[in-house]
Amino acid sequence: MSPQPHPGWAPADAAGVPIHLVTAETWPATAAQLPPTARTFAQASGFDAKPGSSLVLPSPEGAIAAVLFGLDVGRGQDPFAPGGLATTLPAGAYRLVGDLPDPAGAALGWLLAGYRFERYRLRPPRRALLVPPAGVDPDDLGRIAAAVAMGRDLVNTPANDLGPDDLEEAARRLAERHGADIAVTAGDHLLGAGLPMIHAVGRAAAAAPRLIDLGWGDPGAPAVTLVGKGVCFDTGGLDIKPSAAMLLMKKDMGGAAAALALADMVMGAALPVRLRVLIPAVENAISASSFRPGDVLRSRKGLSVEIGNTDAEGRLIVADALALADEDAPELLIDFATLTGAARVALGPDLPPAYTHDDALAADLDRLGVALHDPVWRMPLWPAYRKMVESKIADLTNAPAGGFAGSITAALFLDRFVERAKAHLHLDVYAWTPVARPGRPEGGEVQGARLLYGLLKERYPAA
Repeated sequence: MSPQPHPGWAPADAAGVPIHLVTAETWPATAAQLPPTARTFAQASGFDAKPGSSLVLPSPEGAIAAVLFGLDVGRGQDPFAPGGLATTLPAGAYRLVGDLPDPAGAALGWLLAGYRFERYRLRPPRRALLVPPAGVDPDDLGRIAAAVAMGRDLVNTPANDLGPDDLEEAARRLAERHGADIAVTAGDHLLGAGLPMIHAVGRAAAAAPRLIDLGWGDPGAPAVTLVGKGVCFDTGGLDIKPSAAMLLMKKDMGGAAAALALADMVMGAALPVRLRVLIPAVENAISASSFRPGDVLRSRKGLSVEIGNTDAEGRLIVADALALADEDAPELLIDFATLTGAARVALGPDLPPAYTHDDALAADLDRLGVALHDPVWRMPLWPAYRKMVESKIADLTNAPAGGFAGSITAALFLDRFVERAKAHLHLDVYAWTPVARPGRPEGGEVQGARLLYGLLKERYPAA
């Protein structure tokens, strides 16, 4: 069955109002080809093709004859920039005209820009539609945009409507849509299943902690396993966060959202992999049953972990899930986690740090991150810092003293739980866009999913 067209697409045979993509160098030649009235209007309006500038040109009858858009072709240009017009142009169908360096990027930016979080407040529907540019795959771009929208919705939904049980339901809907298997281990059953740290972190909440396990694909295909941190709200536990630091903690399940979005893309494209998705879903709440600073927890792997801070809970639940995933020795094990504030201090909100021992994987991520406009930055699993995550009374501590290299030490902590996977990648994502940009509305964001989808398509192309 063919996929439904994305609602941001106009029919491929629609005429569409032309959007002329011009630079300061190409603008004179484009202007010379415009009808005299349009050219005169552009000159009178002072349009000079400055990157990001736009102008709607009227016809003699007062309709929209064309649109001008200033394109940046210099280093560091934003391929999503033309897509930002999706939120500013009047209703109608449009098509891109001109020498476009990245047609797929511009078209995807258009679809991503049309996202609106409408669970609690309806907004005027998006009506500026784009005719798919020549040479792009509209089904694949639509699949990516729809998966990102699903992930953004999850991140944007507050914890009163997205607790561990609701996150489970979202995973079940995704599994049903793609014919995947799903199993859930919840509450005290986590102890019997050998997942004690997931249980410890989530046991204080009203909604029971759980491990969501989704499987799809040919059992004989290369194994790819995704782990997504699913802390649906993080108070910090007994080491409670100040109120200002708690305001965005609905996004602490952004790793789970990214993993589910990537899974949606992979299954929708029918990539020839054996996919497994593990989501440890908890709320880090406060009650008489909260785990405490100074507690020593036993992990699935058998390593003991001293709790230096209950607000460093994400690495605990991800560690148990990674240990479970590692037992299958997958070809590629990827975890997404909103793990540390230190990552944002080092690299800001747009550039997640990436950790891997696999140099070839790191090189592919660097190349594809730029090409797909979903970048990450490799950070070192610095061996000399391993002592920082050692405890005086247990094998590990979840909160090294001193505050140095916080993102690196968190990655080194997780690294202790992976031995058999052929390659492991840890992404310390922010999962939020603080200031709107083309293709990236303010709010929840799915970081790394498009990048990893591009990698998996390249390594395991569909038949």
